[in-house]
This record gives sequence, structure tokens and C-alpha cells, in this order.
Amino acid sequence: MPQSFAQINIHVVFSTKGRAPLIDPEWEQRLYDVVGGILKTVKCSLLAAGGVEDHVHLLISLARDISVSDAVRNVKTDSSKWIHQTFPGLADFHWQTGYSAFSVSQTRLGVARRYLANQKEHHRTESYQDEVRRLLRLHGLEPDEEHMWD
Repeated sequence: MPQSFAQINIHVVFSTKGRAPLIDPEWEQRLYDVVGGILKTVKCSLLAAGGVEDHVHLLISLARDISVSDAVRNVKTDSSKWIHQTFPGLADFHWQTGYSAFSVSQTRLGVARRYLANQKEHHRTESYQDEVRRLLRLHGLEPDEEHMWD
């Protein structure tokens, strides 16, 4: 086959360092727009985004020639730069070191989009840590509590 094709959708979750509540609802949508632009530079697409003051969820369609870690690194690095340049009062803003990423089949994209859109309501009853633990277990991964919460 002379061409290569790939449809790779991932749900990525990461928080601010120490889960500091620094993502202001006033500029949260601008952040997601910036993230979408960052992903476009590496031929990826932001399909949906959601979150609360201390973490974000991104539904990303990956290009076939970029790794999850490279895409997430680009998003975290460049969005941090944007936050520092746009909001000088947030000089201490940082993303946590790690992230969680889960595959999402084409047939489950609607479910994932709704989940991301409902984050504010969802986090009235579940903490970030409990959510990550649940998502990891749902995907067959066991949380390593000693090294998870930087």
C-alpha cells in the first residue's frame, strides 16, 4: 500500500502543578483555543476540551507521525509560555510533570466529548485524584500512588 492511514484519538488528562487552582474560567476557553492551535502546528486536532481550575481534559486526534508524549509535551510547553506571556501575574504557573492518556475509538467520540463538556458539573462530586484513579482502572491500569501526585 503506497499510502499510510491512521485514526488515533486520545483522551489526555493533566493538572496544574500541585493541582493549584490557576485556570480561570474567564480565560479557560482561550487556553483551549491556544491548545488547538498548538496541536495544528504538529498536524493534530483538538476535538474537544474541558476541565476545571486545576486540570484539563483534551480529546485529541493524533497525526500518524507524532507520539502521544511529543504532542503532550508541545501542548504543555507552548501553553505555559502563552499563559506566562498573556498573564504576567501567573509567573508561577506550571503544568504537572506527568499526564494520563487513553485511547478512544471512533465510535466512542461522542461519549468522550460529552464527558469533557460536563467537567464542571462532574467535579462537584469527584476530585481530580479520584477521577484519575477511576480512569486508570477503567483502562486496566493500576495507579502508583507513591509517584502519581507531583
